[in-house]
This record gives sequence, structure tokens and C-alpha cells, in this order.
Amino acid sequence: MIKRLFRQMLATQILSAMTVTVCMLIDSIMIGRYLGVDSMTAYGLAMPVLLIFSAFGSMMSAGIQVLCGHSVSDADQKGVNACFSASLVLTALFAGAGLLIIYLFSNPICTLLGAGSPVPDNHVFFLTRDYIRGFLIGAPAFLLAQIMVPYMQIAGKRTRLAIAVVLMTVSNILFNSLNVFVFRGGTFGMGLASGLSYYVAVISAFDVFITKRSAFRFRLRSVTKKTCVELLRGGLPTVVNHASLVFLIFVINNVLLSVGKNSAVAAYSVITSVGNICYCFGAGIGSVALLLSAIFYADEDKTSLRKLVRVMIYYAVVLDLVLTGLILLLAPELASLFLTDSADAVRMATLGVRLFSLSLLPSALNTAFKNYFQGIGNTALSKWISFFQNFLFTALFAILFSRFFKTTGVWMAYVCGESLTFLVISLVVWKQNGAVAFHAKAYSFLPHGFGVPDEDCLEMTVKSVKDPPRASEKALAFCRMHGESEDRAQQVAHCISEMTQNVIKHGFYKDRRSCRMEIRLILKGGECIIRLRDNCKDFNPIRYFERHKSNADTDLGILGVMKTVKSANYINSLGWNNLTLTL
Repeated sequence: MIKRLFRQMLATQILSAMTVTVCMLIDSIMIGRYLGVDSMTAYGLAMPVLLIFSAFGSMMSAGIQVLCGHSVSDADQKGVNACFSASLVLTALFAGAGLLIIYLFSNPICTLLGAGSPVPDNHVFFLTRDYIRGFLIGAPAFLLAQIMVPYMQIAGKRTRLAIAVVLMTVSNILFNSLNVFVFRGGTFGMGLASGLSYYVAVISAFDVFITKRSAFRFRLRSVTKKTCVELLRGGLPTVVNHASLVFLIFVINNVLLSVGKNSAVAAYSVITSVGNICYCFGAGIGSVALLLSAIFYADEDKTSLRKLVRVMIYYAVVLDLVLTGLILLLAPELASLFLTDSADAVRMATLGVRLFSLSLLPSALNTAFKNYFQGIGNTALSKWISFFQNFLFTALFAILFSRFFKTTGVWMAYVCGESLTFLVISLVVWKQNGAVAFHAKAYSFLPHGFGVPDEDCLEMTVKSVKDPPRASEKALAFCRMHGESEDRAQQVAHCISEMTQNVIKHGFYKDRRSCRMEIRLILKGGECIIRLRDNCKDFNPIRYFERHKSNADTDLGILGVMKTVKSANYINSLGWNNLTLTL
């Protein structure tokens, strides 16, 4: 079920990762082809400002996945609503503060970015400032689009999410074309076009969050200091990630200006634009790993975490090997797509794209593990990986190699930095494991004594009408073997039998063979905890019980179960029905 779920989530998550990068890619193509090298240089210099906003949006997105992942594990709908409300409030505050600060201090910010002074003959300065100011108009929607992604993924609205991304892309192409061929608004118009396209994406998906059937409810009173702190703490490694990228781009831009002038910076803008799209595959894998690891870690589910590690490595290797081959083959065409009026810049960009492509596989593995470690609560290791991967190692190699190989040395720095980062991850894993090991158990990096002992946990799968009686019998035998009273053992067996039969009868689609239910029975602290997950029709047994408990026609199986258990929690997320019963 994990591999199937990972695959289902991955396609939309990769597409979702493009909500930030697609508009930037379109901007860079249009700017490079129609506005010239100076404008492309300005776009590259403006990138750190965009990354600052992207850093906050990504931090919120990661925090949402961690916090909501824990709530999903506990089937805690109130916790999900509190996270939703807090994230909207924090995003509004940051958007307002960011707009005010950057508009008031746009001149010194552009100078700090390397655009020089605002003198009449320094066209790059004004082009940089214009792009930033145009983009900032759409900054609120830019942030909302980023936090919208995990919520739609959690709600199982993957198709709607894909539609929103497609509409955003089409509108950005349209707005950019109008700017270039009709309004001739320069770099300001390009930034504005991107901002408006984000508004299109947000508006197109807005009804998902306001309908009666929405999985989320905004409650201002649920916004507490504790929730905000947990949300920010959960996404903190992502801030380190983006801050490292901002510093890296700043360092490399300055190194390139010293060894290759404006053409080198323009070539680097091509590499970053291509790289941003390529990184979406690794980011998609990492994002799915983050959400699922947060859920399984809160469940103390060692088996699922190890399966998750195997699956994320598999997709990272397969997808990025294919992607590397394509980029190596298409590098000249990609460089020419962005740059047309500078043969020197095209030559540098072609070589740079090819060398950069060799870093994609180690980068995807680093990103997957970085997000996985973040999901299991090891934020310190996640932050160090971000710092090594996105700044320290790559920047050091760029500074060192540029002395000997000029711009080529800068391009070589990416594959060296990413490879060294993965080596560091492996060394840390091997140190904890006490030996060099390449299996998923070692790389899952779980602390000693984590989770319920294997002998106190029973895992079963229900796929057909033959399975509920077998599952019930296994649960009965399991409880008896662990010394539970006969009454308790019979209660557990009854709960599993009734709930699984109910899902088989009402939830399984007659024409869909992939329906299944995963059962985990845990004995912990004197309690029996039954966790049921299925990918069948949406059904909330708690709401059903509350509405029909006084009705004589109520399903007696559900009625009996709900009267037996100490507590019951339900939430629908990721296309799963998640029910936790405690006896």
C-alpha cells in the first residue's frame, strides 16, 4: 500500500513543486529570448528575493506536512483545523511585512544583490528593481499557492491540484506574451505576469477550502502560540535549506562576475532555471517522504518507515537517472531556448547544464533523506544536510575550482557538493549502525528502542470478503498470547471483525480490485489500540454513529463497536479513511 500511495502522490507532488518553478522558468525563457542578456542578468540577480519568499512558503508547507501528519496519525480533525488556521494567519503576516520592507528598501536591496548603484547608465540595476517590484504584487498569492499544495494533497484533491497548476502555467504564458508583444512592460511586466498567474492558481482552487465538505475549517480562536511555534519549528529545516540557497546564489553570482562577467551570470540563470525544473522531481519525492514519514513516525510504525525508505530511494534513482540522460542529450537546445543573442553565454550554459545534470541523482537522494529525517523529528540532521548540500560544499568547490577552471569549475562544484553531502549522510548512518550497511533498516535511522516492540504489534491486510474472519481470528489469538483477558480479546476481535466487514460491504467498489484495508493492533500501556486505514469510499463511522444512534435501523455492528471502545478518532486524508479505536 505504501508503494502504491507513494506513486499516486508523487505525480501530483512533482507537478505541485512546479507551482513555484514553472512561472520562473517561463519568465527566464521570455526574458532571455525577448529582453536580452542585461534583463536575464537582472533576473538572476533578483532570484535571492524570490527565494526568500519561497523559503517562507516552503517552511510553512513543510511545517503543515509535519504537524498535519501527526494529527492524521491521531485522527485529530481539530488539530488539522488548528494547523490550517495558524498557517493562514502566519502567511498573511509575513506577506504584509515582506511587501512593506522590500518596497521601502528596494534600492539598497538591489545594490546588495550585486546590481550596482542607481546611476543612469546602470541599466541592470533598474531592470532588477523593476522585476522585483512587479513580482511583489503577486507575493501574497505566491505564498498561498505554496501552502495550498500540502492541504490539497492531504485532502486527496490531487486532480484539482493538477488543474490549478495547469491553469497557472497557461495564464503565465498568456500574461508574459501580452507583456512582451502588447504592453511592452519590460522586466516589471514579467514579474507582474508571474504574480497574476499565482492569483489564477489560488482562485481556481479556492472552493476546495470553503465548501461544506471541505476537510479544513478556519477558526481564528484555534490559532494559539503553541500551534504557531510547532508549525514554524516543523518547517525550520526548510528555512535553512532556502537560506543556504540564497547565500549560494549570491556567492556564485559574485564568483561568476569576477571570472566571466555578465555572460557568465546569464548562463548561470539558464542553469538555475533548468535546475529548478529538474529539482521538482527530487522535491516531489522529498515532499511525499516528509508527509508519510511524519504520519508513520507518529504511529511508531517501524515497518512502514523502512518500506518508505526503500520506495523513496527507488524512485529517486529511477527518475533522476532518466532525467540526467535527457538533460545531457538536450543541453544545447535548452541553452538556445533561453539565450539567442550571445554565443559565448550559450556555450557556457550548454556545458554548465551538462555538468549540472550529473548532480541530479545525489541531489534527489539528499533531498529525500533530508525530508525524511525532518519527518521523523531529526531536525538537526535535516538542517545540517541543507547547509552542506545547498551552500557550504558547493560554494567551497565553486570558489576553489574557479581559480583553476574559471566558469567550468563553478559548474563542476554542483556534482562535487551533492556527492560529498550524500557521503556525509552515509557516514552518519554507518556510525549509528556500527557498520557499513546499505539496507533500508540502517538508513531509516530510527533511535534505539523506537516504537512498540515487534512482538506487541500485529499487522494485517484485508483485500476480500475472505479476510475479515481471518483477521479477527489472528487478533483473538494475538491478544490471548499476550495474556489479555478473554473479554478483552473477544472485544478486540469483535471490533476488527465488524469494522472490516462494514468496509468490505459498503466501501469496496465492485469494479475496483485495488481497494484494501491495513490493520495495526498495538498493545501499549495497558491499552489495545486498533488503527484502521483503507482507500475505499469516504465514510466517517463516528459521525454515522452520532447521527443514527437513536435510530432502530442503525448498523448494529458500528453501534456495538462505538459503545465498546474507550475512544474513537477519524479523519479522511491522502485518500485514506483513518480510524483509531482505543480499548
